[in-house]
Amino acid sequence: MKVCIIGASGKLGQYMVQHCLSRGYEVVAVCRAQSVAKLDHVRDRIEIVPGPTDDREVIRHAVAGCDGVLTVLVPWGVQGYSSGTAQAVLDFAELEARLIFSCGWHISQDGHDRYSRLFIAMLATVGWVARLLRFVDIDDQVEACRRVFATDRRWTVVRGSDLEEGESEGLPVWSRHVGDAILVSNRTRRIDFALFMVHALTDDALIQEAPAIVGCQTDSARRFRGT
Repeated sequence: MKVCIIGASGKLGQYMVQHCLSRGYEVVAVCRAQSVAKLDHVRDRIEIVPGPTDDREVIRHAVAGCDGVLTVLVPWGVQGYSSGTAQAVLDFAELEARLIFSCGWHISQDGHDRYSRLFIAMLATVGWVARLLRFVDIDDQVEACRRVFATDRRWTVVRGSDLEEGESEGLPVWSRHVGDAILVSNRTRRIDFALFMVHALTDDALIQEAPAIVGCQTDSARRFRGT
């Protein structure tokens, strides 16, 4: 399998590179030119395409011939970075390619997610401050996912809970809606978020799903399984 990882130099991206290489996949890594050095430890095992991840020509070149595309939807700035990245992937990825996108729990596919008042208040406050400082635009990530949801491509949008570092606990569990009992613990190891992204490449049950994930060893996941 040939896999393109867009946003490969970030923490999540580097874990996805690691998981793909461990499976013997051919990897094409896209990252900003100033971040290429972060991939020095695997430079001889992957193809690196430097450039902004919302650059349509960069994406066109990188995804050509790839069986899967793993995209970190980062809402940098206020110029449509996430939506630009998502649109380029949708426009240029091979027609039968598996398209996997990462985002947070705030994304809702069908409007049936249930959020706490604290979560809603924090999201509104952080989003307002971030836009004011022109640092990130959370609404742009919402727009990016809206465009993905509207297509008939073979996509999966993986919605992550609060992330932490640490050794892998195994493949996270998932549910369709934030607010479901299995997700209450709201914690996932970043390395396992990446593991779920890579797993989704070959799990057809996740096609056109927006799974909200949580660590498989969290209290809520263990209670749900009765262990």
